[in-house]
Amino acid sequence: MANFLKGVDQRTSLAGMNRMELLLFTIRGAQLFGINVFKVREVIRTPQISPVPKADSRIVGVADIRGQTMPMIDLAKALDLEPIDPQKYSESLTIVTEFNSSVQGFLVEDVDRIVHLRWEDILPPPETLQNVNYLTGITRAQDQLVEIVDVEKVLVEVSGNRTDLSDDYIDRNLAKTKGRNFFVLGADDSAVARSQLKNILDHMGIANKIVNNGKKALELLRKWADEADQGMALPVSERVLMVISDIEMPEMDGYTLTSSIRKDDRLKDLYVVLNSSLSGGFNDKLTEKVGANTFISKWHSDQLARVIVSRIDEVTASGSEKTG
Repeated sequence: MANFLKGVDQRTSLAGMNRMELLLFTIRGAQLFGINVFKVREVIRTPQISPVPKADSRIVGVADIRGQTMPMIDLAKALDLEPIDPQKYSESLTIVTEFNSSVQGFLVEDVDRIVHLRWEDILPPPETLQNVNYLTGITRAQDQLVEIVDVEKVLVEVSGNRTDLSDDYIDRNLAKTKGRNFFVLGADDSAVARSQLKNILDHMGIANKIVNNGKKALELLRKWADEADQGMALPVSERVLMVISDIEMPEMDGYTLTSSIRKDDRLKDLYVVLNSSLSGGFNDKLTEKVGANTFISKWHSDQLARVIVSRIDEVTASGSEKTG
């Protein structure tokens, strides 16, 4: 198992090609679940777990893994499934993950395999479940349905980390945005990330539209460009302050979305911000390669707000406003 994810670093070449690799696993029973390999450090036999007083019930304790202490999360319990019996922890596996600037272990029943997929082969959950479940996508692997878990939502819930703007930031910068006509288009497959982004923009008084994947974002941009071509609206670059896109998304990832924007003469001047919970220098390199204006890590609300305010300052200095 220690070599199960050997060579993960070499898989970064898939990024920017609308492709990804999915680690398949079971939580309880035969249903297959998945997580992007980029989020995974390693898969190990679950080590000795020490309880943590007054912790969230989904955090079953902490463990020392390769000299690093990290929270251990029972993924079954986090998804409202029957939790793993503590007496059987030693029979379970732990997926050690790194994202949202933290490292944590998710207890699962078993690990199946890694599959290579195209993002267009991954569909978003049904519209009726968009904001009430823990899935970011659904796909098939060898004729089996695979549900991709929104581990970001799980982590935010169990950690209790604050994802809204700080009062200090609001006090210092709100005057720059309130009452102004700005519009931002966002794209993210995680329900909690969409909610965070909308809350930030709403608090800043910025009109917005948030969709759950890059394909929908591109379709909207092209629709608005068509309206401009027909004389029904202003050019998109004059309507949209910026596009803020996640990188990992069903149907079309953020890299492909950015590349598509830059290849369309009607959209190529848009300001594009890529953000991701994934760590790694390859994000900065690929951000530059596909033509995005900047990359920021997810869940740092004040940092994102600073990027937005900086862009507003640029637009204001040039004498135009992006009105939607």
